[in-house]
Amino acid sequence: MHSSTFESFRMRSYFTSILILLFFLVAIPSTSYGQGFLKVSGKNIINASTGQEFYLKGIGLGGWLLQEGYMLHTSDFANAQWQIKEKIRDLIGDANTETFYNAYLQNYVTRADIDEIKKWGFNSIRLPFHYNLFAVNSNPPQFLDKGFQIVDSLLEWCKANQIYLILDMHAAPGGQSDEPISDYNPAFPSLWQSAANRDLTVKIWRKIAERYHNEPWIGGYDLLNEPKWSLGATNQPLRELYIRLTDTIRAVDTNHILYIEGNYFATDFNGLAPAWDNNMVYSFHKYWNTNNQGSIQYLLDLRNNTNRPLWLGETGENSNAWFTDLIELLKNQNIGWAWWPHKKISSIAGPLSAPLTPQYQNLLNYWKGSAPRPTSAVAFNALMHQVEQLKIENCRFQKDVIDAMMRQPFQTSLVPYAANNIPGPVYAPNFDMGKWNYAYFDTDYHNTGSGAYNSGYSYRNEGVDIEPCSDLGSNGYNVGWIKNNEWLTYTLNVQQSGVYSVNVNVASLNGGGSIVLLMDGQLLGSVITVPATGGWQNWQTLTLDSIAITAGVKKLLIKFYTGDFNFSYVDFILTATDVKDDSHKPGDYNLYQNYPNPFNPSTIIEYAVPSRSNVNLSVYSLTGELVDTIVNETVNPGYHKTSFNMNTLAAGVYTYRITAVPEDGSAAYFSTRKMVVLR
Repeated sequence: MHSSTFESFRMRSYFTSILILLFFLVAIPSTSYGQGFLKVSGKNIINASTGQEFYLKGIGLGGWLLQEGYMLHTSDFANAQWQIKEKIRDLIGDANTETFYNAYLQNYVTRADIDEIKKWGFNSIRLPFHYNLFAVNSNPPQFLDKGFQIVDSLLEWCKANQIYLILDMHAAPGGQSDEPISDYNPAFPSLWQSAANRDLTVKIWRKIAERYHNEPWIGGYDLLNEPKWSLGATNQPLRELYIRLTDTIRAVDTNHILYIEGNYFATDFNGLAPAWDNNMVYSFHKYWNTNNQGSIQYLLDLRNNTNRPLWLGETGENSNAWFTDLIELLKNQNIGWAWWPHKKISSIAGPLSAPLTPQYQNLLNYWKGSAPRPTSAVAFNALMHQVEQLKIENCRFQKDVIDAMMRQPFQTSLVPYAANNIPGPVYAPNFDMGKWNYAYFDTDYHNTGSGAYNSGYSYRNEGVDIEPCSDLGSNGYNVGWIKNNEWLTYTLNVQQSGVYSVNVNVASLNGGGSIVLLMDGQLLGSVITVPATGGWQNWQTLTLDSIAITAGVKKLLIKFYTGDFNFSYVDFILTATDVKDDSHKPGDYNLYQNYPNPFNPSTIIEYAVPSRSNVNLSVYSLTGELVDTIVNETVNPGYHKTSFNMNTLAAGVYTYRITAVPEDGSAAYFSTRKMVVLR
């Protein structure tokens, strides 16, 4: 090739390469919203690369890097991590204890957990950590890589999902509180009683800041979780430590937000204003109180007085209705949040529940003093089997919790919890997902300081009381503790028009309950009276016969006018098909129960004739007096429907009677049913 031709070709190739590169730069979807550090701008948190406000919707990985007794069901005998570890070590020895804890850390949170957290709609994660993953509290202290290895892996998973990671020192050297959540051991000086403990706290945060100072996906540093110590009215020691930590971090890291929690479980901010750093956020925690502006007004005042944002760094452990109400409140006040926690063993109040194995329960029973001491091998196997259940693929996903957090704060529509295909059973706990007083009504539906919001604490996290049950026809659970005027709503997929028998399964020690079923607002059959069945798990079927239901998506409302019984399921059994198709020939004559019944002002009456007949359908008083004639004509074979309006009828019980005389000369058909008129 001639040199000038080659040069021309080389230049064309160069510019072609540039154009291709520019094309891909434009074509690749922008992810710039996650590229910038989170920063403070007045009362808002923003993405520094875009200048746009960033609203934190996070979840805490509690129980992973710091164990708490209530999550492991050990709180009766071991609350703090050091106590739990002692119990385990006593049974299985040092080497097996190390093996258990390595498996625990490996299984509790994996890449799959973070992927799911992203799918659920969260954009940030709060990572509670124990200081002892970063240092041994010796003299002099020995620093460790283990904590950094864990954080590095988690950070990569967060980056892949465009999730910000906020680091939270949940257990400081010595313990920042006298509570088990800080792994406090009263045999040793606390954080506040030891200058050496405070020095080590500062050094750990310095090393963390040095390592991550240029990481934009680190959403900031939560310096001290829930301090709780008598530090004077102005919390001066807390302020001094925070300022010291700030100065130390800022010497190597000016990029990241510092989250400042108040004393007494992150609720007491006395002495922590004015703000001492331009890139700091006040972080409060909120549990078990009402969700109104008054409950957070002192925090709104703090935000206004300091011109710094607020962040609810920890909350949860309540009912779905409480979650929804709080998120609505926070959004209205422009306060981001992080829920607690993402996973526990056998719990309904979070997104993931790991099953509690029988082997582990036996171990708990031993520690509680109600079972013999197991051998080391049995105890080790029990612990390792339980830790296997912590993997996300073995956990139960509590979709109702996520729905309550991500959808319900912004809409009142209902979403089916299960398919509820008819014909077939509708299990009592499978009512629709939606807000309290929209999808369900329960008297005790959240915890605002006392009492249980769900007496059974099983299956779902609404206020509806659900417990395991022995009814073989159920899905293993029943609705219980039913009170007057509570109700549940179900979306049904009625696949076949027809006439149904509706069986309702109940159990009651005392009897006296009453149930009404309404489909799309129309009463099905009559009021069901619940008898005494001999016990709360002695189940009895109550039946509504000859209920006509047409195909389609329906709303079923089950209202408990009077309570004091358990309810496990309602079963729709198809007894005759295609009530809407008059050309379909029935096998026999039939007069169906009117619906709704009782009624006001009108009701529907359906009947079937297998051959062309002269039909008279009339209404009578209980004394036999003719009240009205609804039908008096010759009709073709098929299923027929007519309406009856009460007009001026007085309230009470009436009968309706059909006389059908076949044109072919065969025997006439007579039938009578009762109906109730309400005023």
